[in-house]
Amino acid sequence: MKKYLYSITVSIFLVFLFSCASVPPETTFEIQETPSDITESMIVTEDPLIEVPLTEVPVIVPEDIVTVIEIPELPTYIMGRGMVSAENMALFLMFNNPAADAGFVSMLMEIYVEEALFEGVNHDIAFAQMCLETGFLRFGGLVQPEFNNFAGLGAISREQPGLIFPDPRTGVQAHIQHLKAYGSEEPLNGELVNPRFRFVRRGSAPTYNDLAGTWAVDTLYGVKINSLLQRLYDFSF
Repeated sequence: MKKYLYSITVSIFLVFLFSCASVPPETTFEIQETPSDITESMIVTEDPLIEVPLTEVPVIVPEDIVTVIEIPELPTYIMGRGMVSAENMALFLMFNNPAADAGFVSMLMEIYVEEALFEGVNHDIAFAQMCLETGFLRFGGLVQPEFNNFAGLGAISREQPGLIFPDPRTGVQAHIQHLKAYGSEEPLNGELVNPRFRFVRRGSAPTYNDLAGTWAVDTLYGVKINSLLQRLYDFSF
């Protein structure tokens, strides 16, 4: 009996040794770092299982980006082409004289653009001078609104308050013709309507700064026109 138990014990021990010998050695794992060029080119979305390349991420442009618009340089020479639209000139005049008749102002600005273009005069300068001479169509001096005289032509004294024209277009034509007389030696393209045209030494004031001491005795006349032009351009552009 003892011999039989001994045999069983030896058998169990041998089985245990055999089973231990069959267990594979402990396996080790290497943890490899993710290359930096991959991690930097990927963005993890809200779903941690989805990765999106940076090149596929839409670019969002802020809505409050301000567009910078450069204001054009002020013109110098009387002869040339204006840049301000008739609509903006009307808005500028109404801004400075809200009591003016909007319909009349709109019509008058269209006439200034048309007549100035016809004679090759810069309508921006003509408009600025009209604002100066009439106080933005308030008048109030020697020249009265019903004269249709927008440049103070012939306004010398109470006895000679200024020329009178039959309608606004004729008055604008006379203004443009007078500016052309000072700014150029070229002949008129239209019929002469300005009786004072012949008194001007042609081409004696090519720039609006030259109108000081020629058109007007005020030595700051050109400076005042320049100031109005600057305000007009700041308002329009």
